[in-house]
Amino acid sequence: MTRPATHPTITLRPSAERGHANFGWLDTHHTFSFGDYFDPDHERFRSLRVLNEDRVLPDRGFGTHGHRDMEILTWVLSGALEHRDSLGTHGVIRPGEAQVMSAGTGIRHSEFNASATEPVHFLQIWFLPERQGLAPRYDQVAFADDALRNQWRLIASPDGADGSVRIFQDVKVRVARLDAGQALDGAIAPGRAGFLQVARGSLRLDGLALEAGDGARLEGTSMFSVSATSPSEILFFDLA
Repeated sequence: MTRPATHPTITLRPSAERGHANFGWLDTHHTFSFGDYFDPDHERFRSLRVLNEDRVLPDRGFGTHGHRDMEILTWVLSGALEHRDSLGTHGVIRPGEAQVMSAGTGIRHSEFNASATEPVHFLQIWFLPERQGLAPRYDQVAFADDALRNQWRLIASPDGADGSVRIFQDVKVRVARLDAGQALDGAIAPGRAGFLQVARGSLRLDGLALEAGDGARLEGTSMFSVSATSPSEILFFDLA
């Protein structure tokens, strides 16, 4: 399918052009530079630094490792992800649950597939923090499917509004699960920009066709619209 790479206010980030690595136990795609993948044109977008789509085999995962000065948001699409960290936190993240971890002055953690039989599919999202040296912390909030169905639901924000997890950066993250044929509008305030990621399904963004794994930068516009051409799950990042 031939698609334009740009639109007056939209720049597409096609799924096939992302960085990709397959380690056997981990199949991962990188929207922005990460690990051994570096693209000077896609290092980050405003405070959005990492947007990785990961698939991990049963009983496998990321062993204990450290982070500093990063706001890390995890959104599971299918399966279950088990988390442990140096704060003493132990939990399992499932679809519809937003997990945030402020690495701050330093935190060590591990993330493993919680199932011995089923893979886990999730998005790993990092934001640059509003300032360095924050105290490490962890939070997790569950959202009912009805709250996500055919409407925008705020899952992360700088003030924890509407029961969202709090992120120490001026960013709002919204999720919608659209039935085929359903449409939504979105607004972007002056001076801000948006990034839309199609997690599952397919849709049209202001007339442009997007499929699972595709992303799009929205700049210089105050409004946009999406219409699902198949059952879809999308994330929208409202960025300062």
